[in-house]
Amino acid sequence: MPKTLKHIFFIFSIAGMFSSALWATNTVTVDPSPVQQTPVKEDTSYKDPKQFDDDFKERYSDSDYAYDSEATEKNWIARIIDWIETTVQDWFNLDTQEQASDVVKDIINIFYVLIVILVVFFIARALMDGEGRWVFGKQSNRRMINYEDVETDIHVTDFDQLIEESITKTDYRLAIRYQYLNMLKQLSAAEIIAFDPEKTNFDYTYEITDDAVREQFQYTSYLYDYVWYGEFDIDKSQYEQAKESFRVLLKNVAA
Repeated sequence: MPKTLKHIFFIFSIAGMFSSALWATNTVTVDPSPVQQTPVKEDTSYKDPKQFDDDFKERYSDSDYAYDSEATEKNWIARIIDWIETTVQDWFNLDTQEQASDVVKDIINIFYVLIVILVVFFIARALMDGEGRWVFGKQSNRRMINYEDVETDIHVTDFDQLIEESITKTDYRLAIRYQYLNMLKQLSAAEIIAFDPEKTNFDYTYEITDDAVREQFQYTSYLYDYVWYGEFDIDKSQYEQAKESFRVLLKNVAA
């Protein structure tokens, strides 16, 4: 299992255990045994009523004892919430502000859900490699190359030299890549395809009108995907077999 997936699994496990513990803490246990009631004794003793001075009200007229004064002024956050709730109440013709508050809470919950979806999306992006493929699979409709993958424009790049250098280093996988790019260069020069770094192998397949060339292109594309995107190392013998397929296609294009 990839490390990122392990981390995600660990986080959700901790969250689950925390939720279970919180639920257990908040659970109320009801004792089924009957409650023993103690009878209340009646107080029959006489109490002399308390008498207040005639001016006692004046002693409590200070502002410190003005409990019926208006509540403390709300802060800016509370004012914004009130404005939102009032606006929602007007929009939806709600009877009370409490109903508007419930609607605002629902909207906030939806916003949280969208945030979770975005987080999941970016996690999924993190689980994909630079080619736009899942770590556990391949994407057939990938882009052929990026501009940064070619030192200069494909139409002026000397792929024959790059192929020879790769063979000298016994990097046959990279040599297959240059064979494929050279094939695209030759097909574009023959106006069989219109080269574009953003196009896929399927795009080029639909541009090829000759059936024989299209079939050979599909096979060489399969070899290229298998070796380069599949990250399979090949030896010299396997490279020579794949090279022959590219040679046959280019020979038919030149004919």
